[in-house]
This record gives sequence, C-alpha cells and structure tokens, in this order.
Amino acid sequence: STITFQRAAHNHHLVLSPSIPPFVVPFDKKKLTMSAIWARYNQMLDAQPLLTKALTSLCGFSIGDVLAQKFINDDGKPYDVMRTIRLGSFGFLLHGTTGHYFYGFLDSKMPGTKPVTVATKVAIDQTIWNPIFGCMFFGYLNVVEGKTWNDYTTKIKADLKTAVMGSWAVWVPAHTINFAFIPPSQRLLYINSIQIGYNVFLSFLGNKKADEGEKEL
Repeated sequence: STITFQRAAHNHHLVLSPSIPPFVVPFDKKKLTMSAIWARYNQMLDAQPLLTKALTSLCGFSIGDVLAQKFINDDGKPYDVMRTIRLGSFGFLLHGTTGHYFYGFLDSKMPGTKPVTVATKVAIDQTIWNPIFGCMFFGYLNVVEGKTWNDYTTKIKADLKTAVMGSWAVWVPAHTINFAFIPPSQRLLYINSIQIGYNVFLSFLGNKKADEGEKEL
C-alpha cells in the first residue's frame, strides 16, 4: 500500500502510516481553465494586439445585440441574425481597431495615473472621441443597410445627441477606473466587458427608426 508521512500529534515525531491515502492538493478545474484562458488571451495580446482587440470587440458587440433582441426589443419580431452580424462586424472592423490606435495614442501622449491625467483622458474621450465614435457607428450601419446619405444625416440629428449624453452616465465613471487602474494592453477587454451591457442600448438605438426619435421630440 501507499506510504505517506503523518505528524503524530502526541509526540511530534514523523511516523509512517500505510493506511492513509497519499496527500493530493485539491484544485478547481474551473479556475484552472479560466487561468489558462486568461494566460492565452494575454499571449495573443502580446503577439497580435490589433487582431485580438478586434476579436474582443466582435464578441462584445455580438453578445450585446443578442441580449438586446432577446430581452429589450418588444416588437414581436423573430431574432434577426443579420442584425447581430452587422453589429459584430462593426465591433471587429471599427471599434476594436480604432480603439486600439486611439487609446494607444492617448496613453503615449499622457502616460501615468495622476488624477489630472486621468481626468484629462476622460474629458478627451467623452467630448471628442465619443461623438466621433457615434458618427462612425451610425454611418457604418447606414452603409451596410444600404441607406442613403439623407438617412444618415436624419439619424445623426435624431439620435447622436442621445447616444453621446446617454453614454456619460456609464463611461465617465467606467473610464475613470479604466485610465487609473487598467493596464493599457487590456483597455479594450475592460471596455468590452462594460460595453456588453452598454451595447444593448447602442443596438436598440442603432436599429431604431429615425422618425421614431423625431416623434418623441
């Protein structure tokens, strides 16, 4: 039988105990798997940062749209897979790639985590990048849906202000944490983890007819 060492409590000497099974360190397979996935993700970030961030955004926007269609939309329409593909492709082609370069540029010009630096980054992100992002988002959907320039300008007038101001409640505190505590290489992963929920709002707004917004006004 297997022999293990066991400390005898009564005399503080080591004795042999053939009847006790060998000591096995317990481990959590789920934790081990998540740890391996996290390590692999960071390896991909080092090897292919642009592609990895683009794929991260693809997942974030796709999941956000699925949640929007399943739990937010109440129009009674069946699940629209092409809509999810459109939103996911925006994440892959534009959100992940432009975010990689924009946040990389911001970090290179304003390194560090001093309060004034963090506040400046948040202000630039929300007053400059946020409206640009909104124009890209509505413009991309306009193109892939085959709509006209007039449709695009009508959409911008109806919903850009709502998108920009609606994001402040989420992204001002989120980016304060982002710029203060998150490593630069993992900014897009952090943003997409927040954005899954925010994308439910964006997906709804992006697929709402512009004339609906005008009626509300």
